[in-house]
Amino acid sequence: MSDASASQPAKRVVVAAPRGYCAGVDRAVVTVQRALAVYGAPVYVRKQIVHNRHVVETLEQEGAVFVDELSEVPSGSLVIFSAHGVSPAVRAEAVERGLRTIDATCPLVTKVHHEARRFAKQGVPIVLIGHAGHEEVEGTTGEAPDDITLVQTPDDVDELDIDPGAPLAWLTQTTLSVDETRETVERLHERFPRLIDPPSDDICYATQNRQGAVKQIAGHSDLVIVVGSRNSSNSVRLVEVALENGARRAERVDNAGEIDPAWLEDVTTIGITSGASVPERLVDGVLERLAELGYPRADEERLVEESLSFALPPELRACRAGG
Repeated sequence: MSDASASQPAKRVVVAAPRGYCAGVDRAVVTVQRALAVYGAPVYVRKQIVHNRHVVETLEQEGAVFVDELSEVPSGSLVIFSAHGVSPAVRAEAVERGLRTIDATCPLVTKVHHEARRFAKQGVPIVLIGHAGHEEVEGTTGEAPDDITLVQTPDDVDELDIDPGAPLAWLTQTTLSVDETRETVERLHERFPRLIDPPSDDICYATQNRQGAVKQIAGHSDLVIVVGSRNSSNSVRLVEVALENGARRAERVDNAGEIDPAWLEDVTTIGITSGASVPERLVDGVLERLAELGYPRADEERLVEESLSFALPPELRACRAGG
């Protein structure tokens, strides 16, 4: 071994845990698979069942048909609502068109819908912290459109045209940055003394755990690679969290083929994580690609154990695949 080689620090790959599929995503994907097995193809799905193009493409190959609107679904067909939830107007449209429906909305998103309805029934205006245009935000807003005002950043709080002396409730999209959301809520409390908190945290356990896990590896990573699709809110947040917590660089990739070898110049330690809608096989592909590029087998750094699971929609609970 040359002196130059001996002086180089050893390369390392660290994989964050928890990562990848959360309970809500697993439930949604299995719902589509089980529906195909029980009812046969085609099974229609409104919007992407989860925000990962590889999952969507795989389900399409199995017979799922993804549509943007219910008007694209033939009358009498079976349609599944995605994990992000839908508004009451969408449910009403399905009834009007005679569609059979299965609701794959994540139960943690459903909880936020319940809270929105409860506050609206009490006559309390609601600030919803989230991203404009996100399907989850559209579904929650649809529960009480006249009572909900969207706030996207802490600075938006100063622009709210709401009586600061009146009661005001806040809710959030489930996949936000924990730190930025905390800042927004603090600003709300400062401006609205009678602000009402939700009964429990709306940012889901999986989002919080994955952000905590990437914080754990970011400080000693020259590069953090986040596996996840561009339209995955929680995956994009992981890139931001990594950079905010010490990573020299952070990049999002859909799969191993998107890794640019130029990113690895002078990189000793690489951290890996994945968004909540990413199957583990995509992480495995990234690790295989890094091995081809000269990096060793990965070590895992685990923040917490996750054991939560959700029951399938009632229409499928008594069924078995192929039965």
